[in-house]
Amino acid sequence: MNIKPIKTNADYNSALARIDFLWDAEPNTKKGDELSILAILVESYEAEKYKILPPDPVEAIRFRMDQLGLKKTDLAKFLGGRNRSTEILNRKRSLSVRMMRALHHKLKIPAASLLAEKPISTKKRAA
Repeated sequence: MNIKPIKTNADYNSALARIDFLWDAEPNTKKGDELSILAILVESYEAEKYKILPPDPVEAIRFRMDQLGLKKTDLAKFLGGRNRSTEILNRKRSLSVRMMRALHHKLKIPAASLLAEKPISTKKRAA
């Protein structure tokens, strides 16, 4: 067993190949222990190299609305009115802390998704 930290893509591919070779190893054996250690190293490397960021707040809201079969009018009761829900979904207004709390508690949208930075449209409307 020659285990070392995974620092490069080549190290990562090598570790994956070794994991594939050891996949059927019995637990509590030398090969089983090697498999466990390599899996931990690969998981750590992937967490650092391939970070998964929370989704954009508006996309998280739209996704949850789709899951629950909600419409903009349904969302209005959590955001303070139809106009406000339209502004949020069109990125004309940011979510307030009160809105984030309501969406998190009532619709179970993860707080990390609601707190993520989102672009606000700065285009001026034609009069």
